Amino acid sequence: MATATSSSLVKTYLNTFFTAKPSSTAIYPRSLSTLQPTQKRKRKSSSVCMVMEKKREDNIELFEKQQNVVEAENRVTAVSRAEQRLARKRSERQTYLVAAIMSSLGISSMAVLSVYYRFSWQMEGGELQLVEMFGTFALSVGAAVGMEFWARWAHRALWHASLWHMHESHHRPRDGPFELNDVFAITNALPAIALLSYGFFNKGLIPGLCFGAGLGITVFGMAYMFVHDGLVHRRFPVGPIADVPYLRRVAAAHQLHHSEKFYGLPYGLFMGPQEIEEAGGREELEKEIQRLTKRSKGSQ
Repeated sequence: MATATSSSLVKTYLNTFFTAKPSSTAIYPRSLSTLQPTQKRKRKSSSVCMVMEKKREDNIELFEKQQNVVEAENRVTAVSRAEQRLARKRSERQTYLVAAIMSSLGISSMAVLSVYYRFSWQMEGGELQLVEMFGTFALSVGAAVGMEFWARWAHRALWHASLWHMHESHHRPRDGPFELNDVFAITNALPAIALLSYGFFNKGLIPGLCFGAGLGITVFGMAYMFVHDGLVHRRFPVGPIADVPYLRRVAAAHQLHHSEKFYGLPYGLFMGPQEIEEAGGREELEKEIQRLTKRSKGSQ
């Protein structure tokens, strides 16, 4: 009985062994059996990457095109603004030039006529008032020279101190043909007009001296306008004045005043180069002269 049972078990085992179907998982490892789906996933991921890369390149190209358009528009806007500034600058210079010419011609003609009538009046009756004439001319020269010292003192003690709120407009970019600082030219003209009027309508040594003082202030004011406003700050063309060597030194010294390299020096105009040299700025003055010379040649 036991033998029959054992033989039947052996037969069952052998039948099962030889009749069983081979399993794929038994022959191939698990990693190999899943190889084909993994390759599909890799293909899909690579396709997605290619699509994303293409989109990124398209976005970059679109962004670059937009940037080029914006840059082109900015260049056009910059050119337009530059042209507008240049046109406005020309208009301002033209306006100030007309004002300078009219004031110069008016003041010059009035000064010449007043001098002529003043001395022709003195010579009426055949008497030549030499003392009065000498005093008039001497004080006119003295007043013109003295105005340089007055302007230097006022520039330091007043314009850069209590009157800075007015003079500051001269140290900032000007918007328009005029600036608040131009008021100082009017304030200096008032005493000149008063002295000239008193000296013109009255006879005698004292009126003659007053007339000379007013004449000297007037001459200094005209010279200051042409050198300071025209040559230095180029508010109007000055022609051959720019080729005078000493006046070019004056212009360079005043540019150093605006640069504040020497604590605001020089405060004078026509004696500005001497102030700079006394402060040890000869080398800087020469550099500024060379710079102005190059700029003058470049604008011709």
